[in-house]
Amino acid sequence: MLSSQETIDLFSKYVIPNYTRYPVALVRGEGSWVWDAEGKKYLDLFPGWGCNLLGHCPKPVVDAVIDQLKTFIHAPNSWYMENQGIWAKMLSERSFGGKAFFCNSGAEANEAAIKLVRLASVKPKYKIITFEGSFHGRTMGTLTATAQPKYQDGVQPLLPGFVYAPYGDLEAVRNLIDGETAAIMIEPVQGEGGVRVPPEGFLQGLRSLCDAHGLLLVFDEVQTGCGRLGTWFGYQHFGVRPDAMTLAKSISGGLAAGAMLTTAELAPALRPGMHASTFGGNPIAARAGIAAIEMIESQGLLKRAVEVGDRFRAALRTFQKECDIIREVRGIGTMVGVELDIDGTPIVQSCMENGLLINCTHGHILRLLPAMTMSDAEVDQGVEMLIAGIRRQMGK
Repeated sequence: MLSSQETIDLFSKYVIPNYTRYPVALVRGEGSWVWDAEGKKYLDLFPGWGCNLLGHCPKPVVDAVIDQLKTFIHAPNSWYMENQGIWAKMLSERSFGGKAFFCNSGAEANEAAIKLVRLASVKPKYKIITFEGSFHGRTMGTLTATAQPKYQDGVQPLLPGFVYAPYGDLEAVRNLIDGETAAIMIEPVQGEGGVRVPPEGFLQGLRSLCDAHGLLLVFDEVQTGCGRLGTWFGYQHFGVRPDAMTLAKSISGGLAAGAMLTTAELAPALRPGMHASTFGGNPIAARAGIAAIEMIESQGLLKRAVEVGDRFRAALRTFQKECDIIREVRGIGTMVGVELDIDGTPIVQSCMENGLLINCTHGHILRLLPAMTMSDAEVDQGVEMLIAGIRRQMGK
């Protein structure tokens, strides 16, 4: 096995430097723990950037993938595949009873939703309202939907037809609707935007606006879906049903996969030849997706997601009372945000050096997306390590 430095040297010579990487080569994961090439162990509170909601290498998913590898790795979508049909049925039955398009990532799922909106809308409607602080992907379409200029710098001109509203401002949304507006697209809880929970009644208000103006409502559930909020999908937590929703990240227990679900009425808009994804819904991803759903249900992990998140937030809010740099602790389920008065980047670095992996977004919001499989002891250990990292930054 190569050392971390030897792997870093390989990347320096052969890999495009489009990521800011930590100087560590991870080689193994189990549950909420990962190990680097030197054997150092880390507690991972941001596993796979949200993809490993079931923890690293969940056994039911691993077993299903190994079994599938022995029989069929890939087949084109010009043929029928049993696993893909079963997976679609399971997602449909746990959501609003619609139909699925399968792909490989959140960006692809959102691209499918954007195309669905335009195909299903009566001309001249084509515009989509999205929200400041959102993140929908890095393809040119989803990048345009992402209302954050820092991600768009240098790649203009962007795709026409997107307009942006402040997150949580229903009146601003109302004022943006015109005769060319086709849809509203939103993350039920903003992830990269800072674990921002919508104001009470906001999502309900968007649904009412869509109904009144004949618009489609699209929920980007790439991060909130598949049990993250303690319900199968985020829309169920808020009691607001979208016309389409997008899924990825944890949908296949850590394997690359994505999906766009929409109603049976809208689904025919994606007619043959209008959209595709070569590897979408392949036998391995589908088998893993089925195993992930079965694992969540057999182990009662929807309830556990609520318990894990509540335990994190309760402990951090207790610490907030003695820590004047914490503005707010917020989130739902296993989405946890800690907003600071200071730059959080050094805290992330300090925590990593001491065996804890977390994330910082927008420079001052510590973001945790812990696995729903964490034990109480692991949650408490993670809180203790995070508090220690904050104290070190405060010089206490």
